[in-house]
Amino acid sequence: MQGSNLSMVVLDGYTNNPGDISWEPIERYGRLDVYDRSDESNWLDRAKHANLVLLNKFVLDRKKLESLENLQGIIVLATGYNNVDLEACRSRGIKVYNAVGYGAESVAQYVIAAMLAWQTRIESHAMDVRQGGWSRCPDFSYTLHAGQEIAGKTMGVVGFGKIGASVGRKAYGLGMNVVAYHKHPERDGQPWMRMVSVEELLKTSDVISLHVPLTDQTHQFINADSLSKMQSHALLINTGRGGLVDEDALAYALSNKLIQGAILDVLNQEPPPADHPFYSLPNCWVTPHMAWTSKQARMRLISISAENIGHFLANEDINRVA
Repeated sequence: MQGSNLSMVVLDGYTNNPGDISWEPIERYGRLDVYDRSDESNWLDRAKHANLVLLNKFVLDRKKLESLENLQGIIVLATGYNNVDLEACRSRGIKVYNAVGYGAESVAQYVIAAMLAWQTRIESHAMDVRQGGWSRCPDFSYTLHAGQEIAGKTMGVVGFGKIGASVGRKAYGLGMNVVAYHKHPERDGQPWMRMVSVEELLKTSDVISLHVPLTDQTHQFINADSLSKMQSHALLINTGRGGLVDEDALAYALSNKLIQGAILDVLNQEPPPADHPFYSLPNCWVTPHMAWTSKQARMRLISISAENIGHFLANEDINRVA
């Protein structure tokens, strides 16, 4: 099939492009219809004629895929692809591609910023000053929370791919010791860090950052057992997928001070309910799945996705996951 004859549809494009960047790299390949959001009432009318469906978090399960007779390929506008039924795609010969590495720097920057914000609490102090705290203070200096230096502490990275390695490099540059658990330790190890077992990582890390895909093997990687092995002052950061964490077990651990705290950019249900139990925990910070959203990362995502359309047309396996 020639690129100019491609019929393409984006089912949930708003989070990737709310209007500040261009879809032009993808539009070069054919007709592109972009929808900010799709749901059960309209997705089929929008996608049924498409040869390529592009999506971020919209779920394409086996039943939906069976309704798309013209579908030949799926371009996931993300690195994670657990929202697509890969087995159903393989049985139909539908090619699936993901955007590898587009957000490595953006997500790693979030992890380091979150860690530093937790240790220093700049924002809460700035807010207190704005509310008159410093003006009322009898001394030239005060603190709401005693800060902690990160130099010499241990960063534990679970998954040492592009994002995990970027987190590790930045942590090492700040004077931290870096350990990682990874499925390819010999291939991806670096001289400035150590590959360790899960057990050692949990027991020795001051900060633990999750960077593995959500699979049957990694589902609830953080659970009651793993939390019990972590240090009481440990900080957990999750920018991967909500399903990597047993939320009930984490809520219990935070409530009972089994670990110091958690910073979560992802949850099991997104958007979460308004009464989510994490909201009431002062030692849990939740942000709205934003680590990946720098403008530069979103531009790279569109560029890589356009390249994946080229791989699809050339029948190449680069970035292909099914």
